[in-house]
Amino acid sequence: LAVPAERAVDPNQMYLAAFETVFTDYSWALGATALLVVISQLKINVTNAYAGSLAWSNFFARVTHSHPGRVVWMVFNLLIALMLMEMEVFQAIGGVLGLYSNIAISWFMAVVADLVINKPLGLSPRGIEFKRAHLYDFNPVGVGAMGLASACSMLAWLGVFGPLAQAFSAVIAMVVALVTAPALAWLTKGRYYLARKPEATGAVGSTDSADAATGPGAYLGHRLSTRRCVICERDYETEDMAGCPAYGGPICSLCCSLDARCHDLCKPAEARGREQLNQLLRRLTPRAWWPQLDTGLARYLLLMAVLAPSLAGLMAFIVEAQLRSLSSADAAMAAPALKAGFLKAYVVLLLVSAVIAWWLVLTQSSRRVAQEESNRQTEALMREIDSHRRTDEALQQQTRKADEARAAADAANQAKTRYISSISHELRTPLNSILGYAQLLDEDPSIPPHRKHGVGVIRRGGEHLLSLIEGTLDIARIESGKLTLQPRPLRLRQSLEQIVNLFELQAAAKGLRFEAELQALPEWVRADERRLTQILINLLGNAVKFTAQGRVRFSASHVREMAVFEIEDTGPGIASDELEAIFEPFARAAASAGTGGTGLGLTIAKMLTELMGGDLAVRSSPGQGTLFRVKLFLPALPHEAAQTLPKPRLAYAGERRRLLVVDNEEVDRTLLAARLQSLGFDVVEASSGTAALAWLTEHAAGGPAGRGADAILMDLAMPGIDGWTTIRRLRELGLSRAPVAIVSANAFDKGADNDVGIMADDFITKPVRLDELQDWLGHRLGLHWLETAPVSPPEPVAPTPLATTPQGPPSSALLALREVVRLGYPRGVQRSLDDIEQRYPDSQAFVASLRPLARQFQFERLMQVINDALERSSTP
Repeated sequence: LAVPAERAVDPNQMYLAAFETVFTDYSWALGATALLVVISQLKINVTNAYAGSLAWSNFFARVTHSHPGRVVWMVFNLLIALMLMEMEVFQAIGGVLGLYSNIAISWFMAVVADLVINKPLGLSPRGIEFKRAHLYDFNPVGVGAMGLASACSMLAWLGVFGPLAQAFSAVIAMVVALVTAPALAWLTKGRYYLARKPEATGAVGSTDSADAATGPGAYLGHRLSTRRCVICERDYETEDMAGCPAYGGPICSLCCSLDARCHDLCKPAEARGREQLNQLLRRLTPRAWWPQLDTGLARYLLLMAVLAPSLAGLMAFIVEAQLRSLSSADAAMAAPALKAGFLKAYVVLLLVSAVIAWWLVLTQSSRRVAQEESNRQTEALMREIDSHRRTDEALQQQTRKADEARAAADAANQAKTRYISSISHELRTPLNSILGYAQLLDEDPSIPPHRKHGVGVIRRGGEHLLSLIEGTLDIARIESGKLTLQPRPLRLRQSLEQIVNLFELQAAAKGLRFEAELQALPEWVRADERRLTQILINLLGNAVKFTAQGRVRFSASHVREMAVFEIEDTGPGIASDELEAIFEPFARAAASAGTGGTGLGLTIAKMLTELMGGDLAVRSSPGQGTLFRVKLFLPALPHEAAQTLPKPRLAYAGERRRLLVVDNEEVDRTLLAARLQSLGFDVVEASSGTAALAWLTEHAAGGPAGRGADAILMDLAMPGIDGWTTIRRLRELGLSRAPVAIVSANAFDKGADNDVGIMADDFITKPVRLDELQDWLGHRLGLHWLETAPVSPPEPVAPTPLATTPQGPPSSALLALREVVRLGYPRGVQRSLDDIEQRYPDSQAFVASLRPLARQFQFERLMQVINDALERSSTP
C-alpha cells in the first residue's frame, strides 16, 4: 500500500500496513496496531525504568551503604519520568542529551585510550581489575582525561570556540580523551590504578561447584572455582570476590558496597577518596588552612559548593524549559516574573538544603567517631588475640625437654591431688578425736596446771594441723576444677555487718581501731555467700592478726553490678619483691615471721576470687601498711528476691519415711541420725556395708513389718566392702530401688564417673549441711516441707541437756558468736569461743557447755542455746 511521504516517517504506518494484510477489516488492523504500540511502549518504558534503577541502585549503594532493592529504584525512576512529563520538559531533553553525549564520548574514549594505548605501552597494569576493593577511589588518569575532554567538548558544543568547533564537539571529546589519558598515565607513572595487589585465585577456602562440569558454569573444559562470602554466605566465582581484612575472609561486591564500618580498610590510606580529596585540597590551599580541611565545617562547605550550583542549574533548566514552551511574545512578558519566582524558590530550597546538609555532616561525623572508636576497640582486641596466638605458638614450640618437664609437673600435681583426696578423710577422723579429747582434758578442772599446759599445746597443734588440711584441700579442689559455686540471693549489707561484728571484737581485744565503711549497697545481690565470706574473713583475719597497733579499715561499695571491697591496715607492710609471692601456697612475708597461720589464707582468697570471675589486688609499703582490693561481679536483685530464699523446713507432710544411714564412724552416723529424726524420719543405722546388705535382705520382702528404706545415705570409706561395692551389690541383688546419696568427707569423688548411676547431685560432702541434705531428700522423695514442726512429732529425739545454766558472757559477745554460728564456720566458732573464754573468765563454764555442740556441728542447737542466753541477759 502506498503511504504518503509525510506519514512514512511514522513507525506506526509500518505496523498498520502489515496488519492490513492480515485483517480484511481496517478497524481490526488499526486496533491491532494500537495494541502492539501500547504493549511495545510499556515494555520499552519498563525496561528503561529497570535499567535506570540499576544505575540508581549502584550509585546510592556506594554512597549511602544501603540497598533497599531495585524495585524501589525502578518506582523512583518511573516517578521521575512522570514528573518530567507533567512538567513538559521533554522539549529540552534533546539539548540535554546532546550535551550529555559529549560526556559519554569522553568517558568512552578515556577507556579506549587506556585499553589500546596505555596497557600495550605499559603505562597501566596489563590486566583489567574491576573489583573496587583493589582500586583507588579516584584515578587521575580516567577522571582527569574524561573531565578535561568533557569540559572542552561542552564548551565547543555551546559555541564558545565558534561554529566549526561546535559542529565537531564530539570529535574534540574523542581526541582530547585519547591524548590526555596516556599523558596523565605517563605523568602519574600508573601508580593510581591498583591500591593493593589482588590475592591469588583458588586460595584456601575456595570450593568447586558440584555440577560445574555439566552446568552453565562449565567452559573450555574447566570448572569454575567459587568462594563463599563471609557476610551473605552465598557462593560466587573466585574472580568476583575480594579478600576483606575487616571480616577476615572473602566478600562479594554487594556486601562490600553496603558495608559502612570498615571505611575501605583493605586499601592504604592514600587510596581512599577522602584522603585523595584532602591531598588535592592541600595542593590548592595554603598550609595554614590544612588543619581545617578535615573538620566538619570544611566538609559542610564542600558539600554546599556542590549543592548550590547544582540546585541553581536545575532551576535554570526548569525556567528555560518553561520559557521555550511559550511563544516569543509570551516568553518575553513572562520571563521577569518567572525568573523572580524561581529565584525565590531557589533561595528557600537553598536554605532547606543548607540545614539538611549540616545535619547530614554532623550525623556522618558522629557516626565516623563512633565507628573509629569501635574500630580501635576491635583492633585492640585483635592485637590481644594475636598476642595470645603468638604466645600459644611460642609455648607449642618449646623443646621436648620442656614438654617432658611439664608432663612431669602435671603428673606430680595429679599425684598430689590424688594423695590429698585419699588422705584427707583418714586425717580428719583421728584429728577430730585428738581435738575432742584435748578439749575435754583442757576443760577438766582436776588436771594439774603443768599437764594442762601440755594439753593446750596438743590442742593448738591439732587445730593448726586441721586448718592446714582444710586449706590444702580447698586449694586442691580449686586446682582440679571440682569446686563449684552456688550463687543464691544474699542480703549483702546484713552479711557484711555480721562480718564486721565478728572482727570488731577481735580488733578491740588487740587494742586496734576497726573502721567499717559500707557505702550505697543494694539490699539483695546474687552471690555464693559461703565463698564470699571465706574471702573476706581470710583477708580481714590477716589484717587483724598482723597489725600490732593503729587501725584496720574495711570498706565496701557497689557500682554498676560491681562490688569493691577494700581491707586496709597499718601493719608492718610487705616489701615490693614479696608482693607476688604472698599468694603462693605456704609463702609468708618476712614481716609476718613469728605469727601463726598456715600460709594458705591469701592463696585461697586469690583462687576463690578468680574462680568467681573477680580480681584481687594488693598495694603495700614496708612500715606503712597494706591495702587489699577485691572486685567481684555481684548483680543486684530486686526486693522480691526474698521470696526465692529457702524457708525454714522443720518437718514434712505425709506418711513417715524410713532412711538407712550407712557409716562406720559412730559419731558421724549418730549425729546424722539425730538430725534426721528431729525432722520426723524413721532412721535405721548400719555400721558397715555388710550390715546394710543384711538389713536390706531381711526387709526386702515388703509389708508393714518388713518395709525397706525409702532412701539410703551411704559413706564410701568403710572397712570390708566400701560404699561403691555396697551399692553395686544391692542393685545386682535387687534388694532396693531406693535413691542413694553419697555422704563422704572426700570431696574429690563428687562428679566422678561410676557404674551405679550416682550423679553429682547425689553427692553430699561432710560435714553435712542440713539444707543441702533437705534439698536432696525433698527432690528424691517428693517431700512437701513444712515451716513449723508438728504438734506431736513422731518419736522426737531428746536434745542433749545441759547440766547447768552457767553464766554467759555479755550480750555483745553473744551477738558476735551467734553471727559466726549462723555462717556455719566451724573454725570461726572455735576461735570465738576461745576469745570469749580468754576475755571473760567467768564464762568458762558456759563456753565448756557449747564446745561439744560445736565439735558435733550442731549449729541449730548452738543457735538455740545462744538465743536463750540472750533472752536471760535481757530479762531484768
